[in-house]
Amino acid sequence: MQSWASMKAMAAVSAPQAPSRMLCNASCCKPSGMPQGVRIIMARGISSSREAAAVLQQSQHRSSFVARDSDLKVIGFNLLSSSSSRRARQEDVVEARATTAAGGGTESAGEGEAADSGTVVETAATQQQADVDGSSTSEWGKTLRLGSLFGLWYLFNIYFNIYNKQVLKVFPFPITITNLQFAVGGVIVLLMWVTGLHKKPSSISQNQLLAILPLACVHTLGNLFTNMSLGKVAVSFTHTIKAMEPFFSVLLSAAFLGEVPNPLVVATLVPIVGGVALASLTEASFNWAGFLSAMASNVTFQSRNVLSKKLMVKKEGSLDNINLFSIITLMSFFLLTPATLLVEGVRFTPSYLQAAGLDVKVVATRALLAGICFHSYQQVSYMILAKVTPVTHSVGNCVKRVIVIVTSVLFFRTPVSTVNALGTGIALTGVFVYSQVKSKKGDKKIK
Repeated sequence: MQSWASMKAMAAVSAPQAPSRMLCNASCCKPSGMPQGVRIIMARGISSSREAAAVLQQSQHRSSFVARDSDLKVIGFNLLSSSSSRRARQEDVVEARATTAAGGGTESAGEGEAADSGTVVETAATQQQADVDGSSTSEWGKTLRLGSLFGLWYLFNIYFNIYNKQVLKVFPFPITITNLQFAVGGVIVLLMWVTGLHKKPSSISQNQLLAILPLACVHTLGNLFTNMSLGKVAVSFTHTIKAMEPFFSVLLSAAFLGEVPNPLVVATLVPIVGGVALASLTEASFNWAGFLSAMASNVTFQSRNVLSKKLMVKKEGSLDNINLFSIITLMSFFLLTPATLLVEGVRFTPSYLQAAGLDVKVVATRALLAGICFHSYQQVSYMILAKVTPVTHSVGNCVKRVIVIVTSVLFFRTPVSTVNALGTGIALTGVFVYSQVKSKKGDKKIK
């Protein structure tokens, strides 16, 4: 009996001449002439020598299988070609994958490459869509937070002006009220730092404090003059006068920074000045003390902006806008305390309020709420300024002034004539146009 290895060798020798699976055209290799065991092996596609031998033994054709060399050739070649074809297919798959990974392409790997490309494109499209959805959600979140900040800015400002005016009407001591508001702000600052709501400055140099001191001085005077005006005239009229801030900004920038205003910027100041003048002529609550106090407030607040540019306080480390404002608030309290004691004395006490016939609880509650709103609206203003451009902040401030004027007129039922309303509208429109022109037309520096 020949071994299985010799059978494979014989099949390998005769394999090149075989055009098909049935290699021999003789009657012995046809299905009718094949032994039964061979036909079973061929039909089942058996490739194992042990299985083939077992089948031949069961069919009792082992002797004839050994005697007929042609049958051995057929079986051996089919077993060998079957194994070779499987290896060839495996090699084709490996080669196709390697070609695809290398960036090339052959005809045999074309279909697999196309399928892989489709999968990659589909995955990329899915990832891109997920990124777009995430970006849209993020943008909506940012817009919502920014809108909430603007809403809080306006709300705190409205309530500050209402409560502050109510207190100043029955307690006409603007220095004491202003210092009380700085004290409330100082407590809020310390609470933020202690509780960790906002990181406190790690270290502040003496040079930084010296640079901040002038800013604290003008901040103190600006808020003091505003309260003095609110105590003398209507809230709406004070804010109409404060609409002239751009006029003083251009004037002081030219005087101290050497910035020559663009002609279009100067043109926008005409409706601002004209509108304020028109509103002042027809203001029922007009008096010179309130008018001049509001004007002085404009000068001091715009001086603060000029000083900020000229001194250039270095915001190193954790000295951001919020901490800078916090330090200014604390310094303003200590700066104004001596003036409060010297000019007005200790007035805000239960005994004095009762002697004046005032409800201590009501006045104290309104003063406290005014102080909280006073600090809150200014801090939110700084937070907004850190998120938007100065022009956007200026436009938002113009809208805020309109809202405060309208709400104060409605709340206090301030009499407003048609000419007065027209003048206020012209002034506020001028402020809006000024902010737009200022963003597009820069000022030139005097050499």
